Amino acid sequence: MEPVKTRANTLEGKALNAQGATRNDEKFLASLALALLENPAATLQELARALGVSKATLYRFCPTRDQLVERLMEHATRSLSQAIRSAELGRDPPLEALRRLTVKSLENQELTLFLTFFWRPGASIEEQAYTDWMTALDAFFLRGQQAGVFRIDISAAAMTELWISILIGLQDAERRGRVARVGLPALFELSFLHGTTQV
Repeated sequence: MEPVKTRANTLEGKALNAQGATRNDEKFLASLALALLENPAATLQELARALGVSKATLYRFCPTRDQLVERLMEHATRSLSQAIRSAELGRDPPLEALRRLTVKSLENQELTLFLTFFWRPGASIEEQAYTDWMTALDAFFLRGQQAGVFRIDISAAAMTELWISILIGLQDAERRGRVARVGLPALFELSFLHGTTQV
């Protein structure tokens, strides 16, 4: 596996303790998530090689692969929750808020995909976060319907599911080289708001 392009190799001389890396280098965690997406069965040695750091450095960060996956799940969950909160869906006109939500969500692309592919039903932090995300998005799309911005023949819950599906689909397509990262927010908005048919 080719090394993931990352600043992780600059962490070689840093102390990667269990708390510090999450706060101080989110790019490192995103790179770890991407490495696991590319090779889901990777060992710590293979992940270290992909990131361009020593196994000892990665071991200091998380001593087992299971702990690493759990840590990434928690970090990805918090990051996506923060993206939804910072989009401030109850403020500004719905289309403006939708654009902000899209941009904020795409900033966490590797982490969103990691959550999608490594999700394990029953984990309390993820289940509670999932409920919170659905509640926030459903309420947002309902607000947009009530404001006359979003169509009313599709339920707010269905719009939430469509939004999530398009988000994940386009992010994964970009990861696989099927679509370009440049212009992804505009493509996402076009796909979600207008679909693929000519009017």
